[in-house]
Amino acid sequence: MDQLPGRVYTFHFIMLCLSNALFSASFNMLLPELPAYLTQMGGEDYKGYILALFTLMAGLSRPFSGKLTDTIGRVPVMVFGSVICVVCSLLYPLVSSVGAFLLLRFFHGFSTGFKPTGTAAYVSDIVPAHRRAEAMGMVGLFSTIGLAIGPAIGGQITHIWNIHVMFQVSAAFALLSVVILLGGMKETLADKQGFSFSALKISRHEIFEPLVLAPVIITFLTYLSYGVLFTIIPDFSTYLGIQNKGLFFTFFTAASIGIRLLAGKVSDKHGRVPVLKISAITMALAVFILAIASTPAMMLTAAVIYGISVGLNSPAITAWTVDLGHPQFKGRALATMYISMEAGIGLGAYLSAFIYHNDARYFPITFYATAFVTLLAAFYLLFIYHNRRLQVMWRFVQMRVPIRRFFH
Repeated sequence: MDQLPGRVYTFHFIMLCLSNALFSASFNMLLPELPAYLTQMGGEDYKGYILALFTLMAGLSRPFSGKLTDTIGRVPVMVFGSVICVVCSLLYPLVSSVGAFLLLRFFHGFSTGFKPTGTAAYVSDIVPAHRRAEAMGMVGLFSTIGLAIGPAIGGQITHIWNIHVMFQVSAAFALLSVVILLGGMKETLADKQGFSFSALKISRHEIFEPLVLAPVIITFLTYLSYGVLFTIIPDFSTYLGIQNKGLFFTFFTAASIGIRLLAGKVSDKHGRVPVLKISAITMALAVFILAIASTPAMMLTAAVIYGISVGLNSPAITAWTVDLGHPQFKGRALATMYISMEAGIGLGAYLSAFIYHNDARYFPITFYATAFVTLLAAFYLLFIYHNRRLQVMWRFVQMRVPIRRFFH
């Protein structure tokens, strides 16, 4: 499918956005309730693994989703990711041990390992390059809407009925996402190949795309905070006396929605790097406020600031990845960026659970450490990324020229 000059909001684009919202709501409605569910099984000490295992599998599956996106097509990859959500949501009520729960959670990570890779490649195929960040921002906006309504719906259903009904609703949302993809989306990959198991063989150069190293670094450093917040904010909310554990995410999402469209347009006009500098500094400020927060109002203020930072970051980082990557291997470039995202989220989830260790005294140090890591992203963009000597040296690496030649 050729790009339509100047057009973004086509029928296929709108359907893709709707599918994304449903997919996002499906797995995000589980997050606030899973820590308590795992605790009931006797797995209180493993709460950090809820997000860490999910993102680990997502990261491990990225090279495969990237290659398949560039070979068998964007739509099959998106459908597979959504189907995984359907299956896993239906299986959660059937597991009764901590080990089985963690294994299922690990398998569930296939969903976000595949769906976002195919989605981003599809968007880059159908929108003009000069409006790429705007389009990515809109797709991300619908994902964020899913993030906003998912925890709220999940919490309400669990409160009125029970968590098993919530799992069924989660499966229904993912199934609707599949229906939209199969019923309203045309494949955009021109030289599509049929699936074969040989396509699952990944060579070393297909795992990492060196052209997108800079977005990879920024993604890892900024999304580590994401893993931290999704792991300990439910407990932090309870500590501050907030009964609705999803309220932080509602405020965060509302702020993110409000900034995404503007951020995408600014990124298209003024460049990705300036927007990413601002987003990293804003994100660090939000986490610092959490470190000193002693009232619900302070926590929700931090949620709004954090939402603004993510709204600035997400469309710019995705568009920047497509800008720098090879046009024939968009899936590989995006998969590389998403691997760093999952690595950041997973490490953040694990380390925050380790530092916090179910002891409220360690909330501040967890947030301070997270703010420091986030500031490293701003430091990289301000002082390292534009260093010409480092850029030239990295070009030698990309061309596989021995680095020692650079010094002679």
